[in-house]
Amino acid sequence: MSFYIYDVIFLIVFSLFVITFLYKRRKNLKKEGIMYLYRTKVGLRFIEYVGTKYKKTLSVFAFLGIVCGYFLMIVMLWFLYRIVHLYLFMPDIVRAIKIPPLMPLIPYLPEAFNVSFLPPFYFTYWIISIAVIALFHEFAHGIIARRYNIRILTTGFGFLGPFLAAFVEPDEKEMEEKPKYQQLAVLSAGVFTNLILAILFFILLSLFFLITYVPAGAMFNTYTPGVVEISSISMVGGKLVSDLSNQGILDLIEENNLTDDLILGTNGNKINFTKIIANNKLYYTNIDNLKSQLNIEGREQVIIYEDLPAINVGLRGSIVKVNEYDIKDYEDLSAAMEGLRPAEKISITTNDEGEVLEYELALGMDPSNESRAILGIGLMKNDGRMLGMITDFFNFFKEDGTNYEPRFNADFVLFIYNLIWWLALINLSVALINMWPVAIFDGGRFFMLTVWAITGSEKLAMSLFKLMTYLILGSLLLLMFGYFNAIGWIF
Repeated sequence: MSFYIYDVIFLIVFSLFVITFLYKRRKNLKKEGIMYLYRTKVGLRFIEYVGTKYKKTLSVFAFLGIVCGYFLMIVMLWFLYRIVHLYLFMPDIVRAIKIPPLMPLIPYLPEAFNVSFLPPFYFTYWIISIAVIALFHEFAHGIIARRYNIRILTTGFGFLGPFLAAFVEPDEKEMEEKPKYQQLAVLSAGVFTNLILAILFFILLSLFFLITYVPAGAMFNTYTPGVVEISSISMVGGKLVSDLSNQGILDLIEENNLTDDLILGTNGNKINFTKIIANNKLYYTNIDNLKSQLNIEGREQVIIYEDLPAINVGLRGSIVKVNEYDIKDYEDLSAAMEGLRPAEKISITTNDEGEVLEYELALGMDPSNESRAILGIGLMKNDGRMLGMITDFFNFFKEDGTNYEPRFNADFVLFIYNLIWWLALINLSVALINMWPVAIFDGGRFFMLTVWAITGSEKLAMSLFKLMTYLILGSLLLLMFGYFNAIGWIF
């Protein structure tokens, strides 16, 4: 049975529990905005004990938290600038991301938008992540508040349907009367804790991966690319090109309703492409890929695939065997290819998500070295763009071009691995987002107090805080504009 079924059952049971809990304790609930708050005294003794007993240690923690707060605020503003630039000027990447920029992280979000670069996000992952993040974040606020003798009135939970949040409620009057440094320490304690948790979960993720996964094949993510002048394309999908401009080829595709109807590969190993003739040579590509390149204004060249053995036989999956040689990683593949000659026939075995595929093919010739045999595959690395750097960051413990498989109980290992991955990612995201200088986040008052301390003017601090809030809200509107423009809802 798919885990999604168990997860949905858990979602229903948890929702019923929350509804029952709220109904039985409805007299103790207070509605604030769209949420119901349930106040308790749970955890107050722990906060009191830690906050008053370890004051020297917490003073160091508070100082580091403030430094971290400024660092995260700068990083988040830089990140916002970069992502606005991406959404406004890189529509291809925006279309690949698929998820709207202001979409909250809710269960099944990757599945809803069919996003392949994110792992599944079950309700189980969501509820565990929220519990860990909220409890540590809020208790950190409370402990540092007690370090500076600010009373904690209550702790509790906030409910919005089946979704919940934790809170620690300090005495706001006492908080406002404290020196600005102490207020900054309280405000930054939560995000500093989330950053520490993110680092710990990343370390745990790498250790878990090294213990439970083994190399299990050489991966490739592209066929050998060829760069051709758009003006040299003479045929697309069997149709002669009369207008050699970008728009002329786009019109040809639309008028003839061209699709990827060319089937390459045999024995069930099939992939669909479109045939391109350029400079009297044969190439292959996907229609969507070709259109996205032609739509870039001023583009004079396109990148399409060379006519080589791998694409002709429909090679896909990770390569696990070449002739009699077992392949564990890309180095094994390179070693197995040494000594082979162009036109030599070989057998290749691949594993495509559990499906074992067999191929027989004759090797191609490297144009730059006629004695060197090639398959016609490649491993494209990230090009230094922001999304590529993020991907590299989350996979720093993996070797390029290597497929990994669990040593045991694949479903269980993958479930735990993805859970740790989400815990690391969400903790990092919460730490960053909470330092936006906007009223609803910790960074809002943090920014205002900083400006007030520097200028000595509360009025100026409030004015600059409001200006920063409007600038960020305007940036979010630009993000949505870029998203709707990329998917074709505006132009």
